Amino acid sequence: MNLIIIRKNKNSADSNGNDLLRFAISSEPIAGVVLNGLSKCVCWGRNSNTIIGIPKGWRIETRVATPEMILYTENIPVCSEFLRKTRQTSWFIVSNGRFATQIDSELLHKTLAGIQADVVAVNVEPELLGRREKMRVTAQGKLAGFRRLYSDSAEPAPVPADWPHHIFINTGVFQQVLADRDLPHSFSTFLKRCRSNALTLRAISVGGSVLDLETEQDLLCLLATGLNSSAQNHHNANNKSRKEILDKDTIIISNSARIFGKVLFGQNVSISQNAIIVGPTILGNHVKIGKAAVINSSVIGPGVCVPQNQLVQNRIIKGPQCNWQRLNNRYKSNNSKQICYPKLDLNHQQRANENFRNWPRFSYVRCFKRIADIAAAITVLIFFAPVLLIVALVIKLTSRGQVFFKDTRQGLHGKEYNCLKFRSMVVGADKIQDKLRSISEVDGDHYKMEDDPRVNAVGRFLRDTHIDEIPQFFNVLLGQMSVVGPRPSPESENTLCPSWRDARLSVLPGITGLWQVCRTRQPKKDFQEWIHYDTKYVRDLSLKMDLWICWQTIKKLVRNFVKQF
Repeated sequence: MNLIIIRKNKNSADSNGNDLLRFAISSEPIAGVVLNGLSKCVCWGRNSNTIIGIPKGWRIETRVATPEMILYTENIPVCSEFLRKTRQTSWFIVSNGRFATQIDSELLHKTLAGIQADVVAVNVEPELLGRREKMRVTAQGKLAGFRRLYSDSAEPAPVPADWPHHIFINTGVFQQVLADRDLPHSFSTFLKRCRSNALTLRAISVGGSVLDLETEQDLLCLLATGLNSSAQNHHNANNKSRKEILDKDTIIISNSARIFGKVLFGQNVSISQNAIIVGPTILGNHVKIGKAAVINSSVIGPGVCVPQNQLVQNRIIKGPQCNWQRLNNRYKSNNSKQICYPKLDLNHQQRANENFRNWPRFSYVRCFKRIADIAAAITVLIFFAPVLLIVALVIKLTSRGQVFFKDTRQGLHGKEYNCLKFRSMVVGADKIQDKLRSISEVDGDHYKMEDDPRVNAVGRFLRDTHIDEIPQFFNVLLGQMSVVGPRPSPESENTLCPSWRDARLSVLPGITGLWQVCRTRQPKKDFQEWIHYDTKYVRDLSLKMDLWICWQTIKKLVRNFVKQF
């Protein structure tokens, strides 16, 4: 159950609450886009019900279908029907209607499942979003280190002083936070209710996007995103008709006026000659656009008459009292920087990352290469099944510890997985590596020694013949690796060279690859060659290249195996 509470703006310009969010909710057709946008931002499940609480006295004007609304004065009333629906879910969610947020619901539910608490306050932090750099500095402001986060994260946080973006209340204790069946309007009162009933309260920060709807830019972003994903009637730029009747509301468009993109109309809108309207734009009720005026990515409130030759770009014009001269001076001073749309995905689609290279779904890389990987992995595992059993038995009899070594590596788009190998080193070898790093025989952030003292006798044979890598074909079957691809590496080796790092993580890591068959092992050049060959592989990836790498790998394996005897 989701309850979105829209509160009066404490920093409102006047006693009448003349703020942006109140304007948006009180204006047709803007209200429908805002209310539906807010409800989609808190849609945590398929069957979740959303109710929006609005201060009593606010004029709500919308003709489109919106979530159920309740009016309140001080505390928010909770009816018996409300309580009945609450019992059907695990959490009752109270959201701050001033903010539109987007969170990875899977991450959020996984985080909540690991918290033993009756009430959890959740704030959304863009700094915890994945696919970005996170830096740490010393007290003196010097750089101590940085890391690349490839997935959204969450972390504990102190309990906030005011209403957070969301509050998750366990439905089993929900009635204990109510006062006479009312949800407290004050956050301090809410905290007192929790503490007086000995409820466990925790706070977390979760990576996500957040818009403050009391700011012009963020409200425009929500409206633009909602307009682009809305099923409401928009003007069709390809429609040659210049006079339309939409729901009995007259919209008069001059023959010389031009409209581009999605534009949402209110009632009785008039657009004069040579005017240009560029979406995403919303025109409120009784709006008149003057001759040769240009409206670009903006909202024009009810009753506004835009003067002729006037430019309105990335702005919200709330009412007829607009100071057009001041607006023009503002354009001259800041050159009207374009706002980037959209910031939120109201359809909850997975965010794309421009740093990773992408291929069409039915291309060789995304389709046929995967089929070939599965076929090759099954063939190798069946053919070497007796070898796997013998090697496992020898490792178990000659040294203590596990047969297989699992090392955390980063795969496609930085997703971590356990890379399997036959154990070829002594137990605790990973802890010894830090002590030996100073005498590593390769440059860069990875570690390599030709005569590594951590390798045991059986392990040396397994590594020289590459038999220790056969278990990685199980990773191939699981879709975590490919037969051919960049060398699988841990996060610690992927902290430098962002463009190279994201390029090599655009594809699945491979058991063999271009760098493995082309490296020269020249002193102080290994890391540079690693960068060169990994980026070259991603740039020129093809069936021909993969077949060539496989052939070179087979020849190299045969030569190394023969050398052992």
